Amino acid sequence: MRHDVNRRAFLGTAALTGAGILAGCGGSGGSGEATPTANAPSEVAEYLSETDNFDGSLQDETGSDNVTVDVGAEGNGGNFAYAPAAIRVDTGTTVTWVWTGQGSAHNVVHEDGDFESEQVVEAGFEFEYTFDSAGTYLYYCTPHRSLGMKGAVVVE
Repeated sequence: MRHDVNRRAFLGTAALTGAGILAGCGGSGGSGEATPTANAPSEVAEYLSETDNFDGSLQDETGSDNVTVDVGAEGNGGNFAYAPAAIRVDTGTTVTWVWTGQGSAHNVVHEDGDFESEQVVEAGFEFEYTFDSAGTYLYYCTPHRSLGMKGAVVVE
């Protein structure tokens, strides 16, 4: 009988461990739910080709009213990345960039000048922009652009 108790304890522990591992494989920023991805358009793939935390896909955030992007995430040889690097959203979505406080001063600058934050070091600082028009919005961090600190928002 004691053998059965040990066997049950082992199987129960193994099942809980497996469930914990699978739960940790989910997707977007601690929500516990996996976020679907899609292949990035060639314009985005080319722009982010030297960004080491970009894997060729867009994180699909369509259907969300507000999306958060970390500024100073791990990547490009330190804390010189946006995470996620590329997202897809609907028109009318507000993207909020939130500073991690890592990797020195960062900013968010749109290639065509539609938006630009100030350079900030402070953790928790937020900058937001509402995307009212469809299109591809490419952006970068002025001090770390040459390191590959770039991002993209594809608005449908």
